Amino acid sequence: MMGGYGKVLGVIGCLMLAGCQTTPNRMPEAEPLPAAACQWPVTEQTGLVQVVGALERRGFLVRDTDTALGVVSAERTRRVLYHNAVSPRPRLGGFLFGGSGGHVSSGIGLGVGFGGGPGYDEATRLERVSVQVGKQQATVSRDIQLFDWRGQQVESRTASDGRFCQTLRDAMAGEGSSS
Repeated sequence: MMGGYGKVLGVIGCLMLAGCQTTPNRMPEAEPLPAAACQWPVTEQTGLVQVVGALERRGFLVRDTDTALGVVSAERTRRVLYHNAVSPRPRLGGFLFGGSGGHVSSGIGLGVGFGGGPGYDEATRLERVSVQVGKQQATVSRDIQLFDWRGQQVESRTASDGRFCQTLRDAMAGEGSSS
């Protein structure tokens, strides 16, 4: 049986192994925050039809549209070079030749080899965009993910920058004037 001192040590040890858990004091936020140009007042050129047309003209594939919520979600992928990939390096090596039957000979062979093959520096860039058109305001959210040649994610970031959002907004205005 454990004495009083042993029980206290057991409880303290258990608490140390369990750690402390607290609840967050705020909701997670995108970092960096979306640019101010990614929100604008709704006009007659800011409708779901204009959003879909502008995204499709920019090479996006519309994946989902929820007219009740006023949300359009789209994505596009493209092959890119991944400059942080581990590039194959030349390797120098050699080995000794041996003999048998009482005769021993030796030599050194040197060679240069390159590991890998085509595609090791290639990656897939996945860009996702969601546009929400409310009663008074339109909001754009964009993120970019990069997957290496093995399909492993190597980068993920928010990309709701002012230039992208302004270009999309201008394309929507052009769509509204042509229909």
